[in-house]
Amino acid sequence: MENATYAALTRQSGLWSEMRVVANNIANANTTGFRTEGVTFAEYVQATGPGQPSLSMASAEVRDTITSQGALTRTGGAFDLAIEGEGFFAIETPQGERLTRAGAFTPNADGDLVTQDGLRVLDSGGAPVFIPTGAGPIAIAPDGTISAEGNPIGQIGIFLPSDPLGLVREDGVRFAATGGIEAVDGRMLQGFVEESNVNPILQVSRMIEVQRAYELGQSFMEQEDERIRGVVAALGRRG
Repeated sequence: MENATYAALTRQSGLWSEMRVVANNIANANTTGFRTEGVTFAEYVQATGPGQPSLSMASAEVRDTITSQGALTRTGGAFDLAIEGEGFFAIETPQGERLTRAGAFTPNADGDLVTQDGLRVLDSGGAPVFIPTGAGPIAIAPDGTISAEGNPIGQIGIFLPSDPLGLVREDGVRFAATGGIEAVDGRMLQGFVEESNVNPILQVSRMIEVQRAYELGQSFMEQEDERIRGVVAALGRRG
């Protein structure tokens, strides 16, 4: 197989990966706390032998999370929270601590503040946030301090990954931090949630671009296949 075909195949594979990523972004345009994902292409050049042309191959294995602020929507919920600027909420999962921007929380039957799927929210010290049963009106300050009838009862933490490059997406709204996490000062708003930061118009435009690029690559490969078949047929006739 010639180098041009190898290059086209790897490019097609990368474009297909990007198409899946863009489609997932569009599907989560209305998912609270969702972060847009992108794909980074890289080129690898490999020597094939003395006096031989090098082999160029593309890779689209690196995925990049776009952390720009999503729109904040007022809900009025006492335990709905949105972070302004940098930072994540930390939650406790069976796999360890995870980060999220999805701040639609609620106390469970035991008084633990939990996510929509029942995972406990962590305070600034890394312990589960507890809301006493029957506590009076709950107020949550911008620094995460929780008060019941004016009395502080805890503080919801805001965290960042210790290694910014160690943030790994596990699903649409949950991330693992391979280098650990650390509490930081930040600002949150009570009674708001952060919407997805996906721009549907840009994502649909990108999907069209990727689809066209994929179709062009497919056309090139079909033409290259016909060319090779023609060469083989001509050599066969000469033989």
